[in-house]
Amino acid sequence: MSTAPIDKLIEVMARLRDPEGGCPWDLEQSFETISPYTIEEAYEVADAIASGDREVLKDELGDLLFQVVYYAQMSREQGGFDFDAVAAAVADKMIRRHPHVFGDAEVADAAEQSRAWEAQKAAERVDRGGDREAPAPTLAGVARALPALIRAEKLAKRAARVGFDWPTTAEVIAKIREELAETEAEIANGAPHDRVEDEIGDLLFAVANLARKLAVDPEAALRRTNDKFTRRFAYIESRLRDSDKTPEQSSLEEMDRLWNEAKAEGGSG
Repeated sequence: MSTAPIDKLIEVMARLRDPEGGCPWDLEQSFETISPYTIEEAYEVADAIASGDREVLKDELGDLLFQVVYYAQMSREQGGFDFDAVAAAVADKMIRRHPHVFGDAEVADAAEQSRAWEAQKAAERVDRGGDREAPAPTLAGVARALPALIRAEKLAKRAARVGFDWPTTAEVIAKIREELAETEAEIANGAPHDRVEDEIGDLLFAVANLARKLAVDPEAALRRTNDKFTRRFAYIESRLRDSDKTPEQSSLEEMDRLWNEAKAEGGSG
């Protein structure tokens, strides 16, 4: 009988961590040293999805799955949970959070299911805290390790669920203008770096709030802009090479003209 692929992967991980003949690098790793790789692998999955290449996506998903197996192996070595416990826990969680699928509950649409999901998560946070009399804080559980822009949108979304929100997008835009004016004032007054940093943070948070209000994923929006900037700057460098020049040898005016050419060819703002 052949070994199931997941069992084979678990065996490979155990071999890599075997003190007798395992990989020296893998043996030195801990939860703390592996976590940055997990974040990197998650972003590589997102990149593969954006590229539309399913073969690359398959490979990147494998790398991400390997991260889970890695943590499970290290925990098992310490007498803690193993991979089966991780898989069982998430399966039980999905059943618990989908009573309309696995039970008798009913939901009208995806929006109602999202509200029910968050309510279930809130109840689980109370259970973990062990105090049913005092509900968990509204913003509890929004991981600090998230990219700051994603965390800002999630924090604002949590606060909005309990009524802490602007009624209209116009008011959010007004807040952005207010934060921009405060940033400009601090710069004009020669404020210390930390004060300027605070104001820029407030400005970015307000922009993330606008994205949330318009149902735009701010991280995805910024990622698209980063890609657009990369394409346009590559166009500038390519056109300068045609003239045997580098950006350093060019003027800002010339590069700006080429930037506008790239915008025109790209057909977007």
